[in-house]
Amino acid sequence: MTAAEIKIQMLKYSIRCFIFGLLGFLPVLGFGFGIAALRMAGLARAAEKNFWNAARPYRILGVLAAAISLIFWSFILILIVWHAMNPTRDYYGD
Repeated sequence: MTAAEIKIQMLKYSIRCFIFGLLGFLPVLGFGFGIAALRMAGLARAAEKNFWNAARPYRILGVLAAAISLIFWSFILILIVWHAMNPTRDYYGD
């Protein structure tokens, strides 16, 4: 790949990271988009070691959004599993 192609690919990865990071807030599907955003960020970051990335703020915001959404959806998943394993008890004495 030429230097121009690498730069274009890096910019595409940064923008995709931002978009996937925002899509990470979608219910149910968000977990997969969050993981994809982090993967895109890693690919863009690898190219940033050699070239300047004009879309770096988008990559950073995408990673931030992906991290927040992954933490949120992981917490929701843990709550669902915990609730399924610990059925509600009757606290009213009936």
